[in-house]
Amino acid sequence: MTIQTRPTPNPNSLKFEVEGAPVIDAGLLAFHSLREAAAHPLAAELFALRGVESIMMVPDFVTITKHPAADWDLLAEGVERVLTEHLAA
Repeated sequence: MTIQTRPTPNPNSLKFEVEGAPVIDAGLLAFHSLREAAAHPLAAELFALRGVESIMMVPDFVTITKHPAADWDLLAEGVERVLTEHLAA
């Protein structure tokens, strides 16, 4: 499995493209709070990372939108770790 990080037009959002494992089976899921994500294990793990404001998932990528004050260098590393651990299980 590989994860590639791609910019989006929004500087507070990054796209994490996942090759080799589906993020979700089909469709699109969007979460704007930990409460909304509580029933979805991957989304809940991602919201546990400091600075995550919203999550959008499709089968081959996840887009994370961060709080403007959050640091992408730290947050992107955490997102990649969570994706790798969760999708490899």
